[in-house]
Amino acid sequence: MKPAIKVLLIERMKILIKNAISNVRSNPELAERQAMLAKRLCTKYRIRMPYELRMNYCKKCKKFIVPGFTARIRMGRSTIKSIRVTCSFCNHTYRKIIKKQIPIGQ
Repeated sequence: MKPAIKVLLIERMKILIKNAISNVRSNPELAERQAMLAKRLCTKYRIRMPYELRMNYCKKCKKFIVPGFTARIRMGRSTIKSIRVTCSFCNHTYRKIIKKQIPIGQ
């Protein structure tokens, strides 16, 4: 695939996900449709969805989730700092590990 087309498709996916997040409270069906179109773009043209867009989908049921509306976000209470995301559709919980940043110059 040509790089220009790939950049255009990723840009279009970003626009669709951004619109879906803004529409989820007023019109959840439209938001789900926009998110499904973004996912269909990446599967049809066989390109990888960027991580910041991919984290808006449940890892189990593959539905579009929005933190605070269709998903619950909590901080982990163990020694390993993590964020726990619980999907409200399938109640699947998955974790995102928060890595410690190394100061620059050391």
